[in-house]
Amino acid sequence: MTETASLTVPHASTETGPVGHRFRRELGYLLSGLPLGAAAFTVAVTGFTLGVSTLLVYVGLPVLAGTLRAARALANTERRRVTAVTGRPLPLQHPRQAGTGWAGWLRAVREPQPWRDLAHLVVAFPLQVITFSVALTWTLGGVGELLYGTWSWSLPQGPDDQGLAELIFDTSSRAVDIGFNTAVGVVMLATAVPVVRGLAAMQTRLARSLLTDRAA
Repeated sequence: MTETASLTVPHASTETGPVGHRFRRELGYLLSGLPLGAAAFTVAVTGFTLGVSTLLVYVGLPVLAGTLRAARALANTERRRVTAVTGRPLPLQHPRQAGTGWAGWLRAVREPQPWRDLAHLVVAFPLQVITFSVALTWTLGGVGELLYGTWSWSLPQGPDDQGLAELIFDTSSRAVDIGFNTAVGVVMLATAVPVVRGLAAMQTRLARSLLTDRAA
């Protein structure tokens, strides 16, 4: 059976900390997820495709075994991230001594959890793209809209240029335009905490569903 190592992170220190501290932690988790997810997705898809396509020439088995080992290491990185952002330990997975040669490679590809780790690397990437995009747009977009009055002068002001406020209220008043966009920024920033929290919850739940070793 695969050995597990628990991370000892106090539950209260992360779940009940100040709202601002928790928000920054969750936002950092979402924004750092895309570059890590892109690298993990590339390794998973490339290794799996290469391994399966070369099975008939006896190269695929060690390639698959190596890919699964890499998937476990990358999944352990996500386990640490989930533990840090939620305060609920998600145990790391350590490979057992499978030996070397064909027998060792065969035992390595027979373990179920590394395949779940590999599946997570592939399935999580589209979600990481979405959560990254929404979190970045909601926070930076909210700041930009809140400060709209300070930079809107730089926008083109031709006769055919229409802003959202003009389309909605049928007026070209600059005061209405600034007031509308500022109000949008206020709403976005006021709802940023629950939005980011919900996005982080979706991502961590997916990780727990696939990265928890049910055989341990």
